Amino acid sequence: MTPIEPVAQGPSDEDYLADPWARHGWVLAAIWLVFLAFPALSVIERTSERPLLRGIALAAVLAFACLYVWGFVRGQGALRCGWRRADLVIVFGSFLAGIAIMVALIPLIGPGAVGMAPFLASVAAFSFPERWPMPSVVAVVVFAAIVLAVTDALREVWFLLFLPLAIGGFGLLLRRMTLSDERHQVVRRSLAVTAERDRVARDVHDVLGHSLTVVSLKADLAERLIDIDPERAKGELADIRSLTRQSLAEIRATVSGLRVARLADERDVAATALRDAGIEASLPEDGEVVDPAHRITMAWVLREAVTNVIRHSGAHRVEVAWGPSWLEVSDDGRGLRGRKEGSGLTGVRERVAQAGGRTEVGEGLPGSAGPGTRVRVELP
Repeated sequence: MTPIEPVAQGPSDEDYLADPWARHGWVLAAIWLVFLAFPALSVIERTSERPLLRGIALAAVLAFACLYVWGFVRGQGALRCGWRRADLVIVFGSFLAGIAIMVALIPLIGPGAVGMAPFLASVAAFSFPERWPMPSVVAVVVFAAIVLAVTDALREVWFLLFLPLAIGGFGLLLRRMTLSDERHQVVRRSLAVTAERDRVARDVHDVLGHSLTVVSLKADLAERLIDIDPERAKGELADIRSLTRQSLAEIRATVSGLRVARLADERDVAATALRDAGIEASLPEDGEVVDPAHRITMAWVLREAVTNVIRHSGAHRVEVAWGPSWLEVSDDGRGLRGRKEGSGLTGVRERVAQAGGRTEVGEGLPGSAGPGTRVRVELP
């Protein structure tokens, strides 16, 4: 026999009390007790002239019903909350005790004892730990066939074997479907967590990549100006302080999933960053022409595209244009020249795709450094 895996630690009693099966599962199990009327009627019929024996036999049927409900519910609770040694003892103990009662009633009611087999098959299929349900259901059906053979009723009532076989088979199928659904839910939750982790990582990259680039440029500018124009250097240092505070606030908001980029603000920040980097920039003035539903996405794209221009392009001129559902950023830098797109452009593609749009990357403004780069985003 397959050994039962030891359970050194398990859920607390509070876990069982919180599980609905621990409180209400007996209702579903008890519904089927109506079918125990057949063994009970057989007891009454066979012991009509022996009241004491009738009472003992009916008490045995009642005990069987209680053991069935107890084992069924306890096993269901353990399947949801985790197995403890007490659960294993109760589930298997009630199952074996039910078999003992069934065997004890065979001399009294004969083939009518087979009416208890479906309940045993139900407990085995629905409430046994993994690896035990199928062999246990098969054992119940075989045992019921043996009972009918011993009582010389197999040829006459062989069809009674279909009941434990059908209930056990249905239980095994339903259990397998439930297990597959639970695994699917676990995988889906895992993918959702991974996607959220990627989103946060992408957002942090966007914030830090842009902010640290501007801070670095302003710090270099302040270092050059500190001797020749101290007042302007102080202004640059004040901008650095303000930008770092803003970036810190954005990082905090990103972690909590509340950060919202605004197109007008990103346009002003982009203009300042490009100017500090010594890049001539042409940016549209009116952000109201952009569909409000697309402004957040376009703000993100503008931020990432400008950051890439400053950090990687070597450009001298940048042109930005937008419309109701599109944004285009072109520069006269060195271009991709067959190089693989970086994480910035990859992040732009993913973000735009999530919004139902598409991203095009091609040659931009011709210049001395190369063919330039053009990033165009179109949203639905």
